[in-house]
Amino acid sequence: MANDRCGVLDPQHGTRTVMDAELVIVPDADALARESAQRLADLAREAVESRGRFSVALSGGSTPGALYRLLAEEPYRSQILWKQVHLFWADERCVPPDDPGSNYRLAYEALIAGVPVPQENVHRVLGELGPKAAARAYDRELRRFFGEMRPSFDLVLLGLGSDGHTASLFPDSEVLEETERLAVAATAFYDSRPAERVTLTLPALNAARQILFLVSGIEKAGIVQTVLADMQGCLPAGRIRPVAGQLTWLIDAAAATHLLGVLPLGPPAAVQKRM
Repeated sequence: MANDRCGVLDPQHGTRTVMDAELVIVPDADALARESAQRLADLAREAVESRGRFSVALSGGSTPGALYRLLAEEPYRSQILWKQVHLFWADERCVPPDDPGSNYRLAYEALIAGVPVPQENVHRVLGELGPKAAARAYDRELRRFFGEMRPSFDLVLLGLGSDGHTASLFPDSEVLEETERLAVAATAFYDSRPAERVTLTLPALNAARQILFLVSGIEKAGIVQTVLADMQGCLPAGRIRPVAGQLTWLIDAAAATHLLGVLPLGPPAAVQKRM
């Protein structure tokens, strides 16, 4: 990477580790939703002005869900040019779109149903086809839309699991070594819930212009510290390193508990604390 954008200390070893990322710490989950909503709105405006459209890959979970609900409200509902927005998903369970476990259903109920985004701009994973067929169909759709070897999303939203997974890229999965396909089938055994899924691969994710991790809650404090100190890419989230884009970690104070005593260390703009 060309620039060292975020420096943190490993408290156990007292050594400085560096990631090419921006780290923004906000007070709580509500502030995280507001900050991420404003960032998404700003990126959407810039993308539409420069390229005529805005492509974003969504994630599931309660933290992104709060963001989606906020985007469907004013002022963001009016600020964003929804007719130029294209929605994709970082991963999806292989279930029908109306299943409670569907990431599409979460986004539909919290966001899509409340904003004027054209239906043809919603590029969901067809999970009901089954993992392999759904992955092939999604890979074809990505290549059709982007018309290039790698899908250069304007923004990818990601979460962080307590085991260090992100999207449906899990530790020790062979999916982590995929270099050609953009979307693949994956089997997840997480929280004792085996599930067939489709996920974007590392090459697809790392080709994005902007990647934004959203992490909230004290239960994520330990894994946040571990991933930010993971220089070798031992965990899937540590292997999210955009080739030419910007990586940002947006976390609330609870998730930053193990970092607050040792920050900041990098350049002045690298670590921001929003009060």
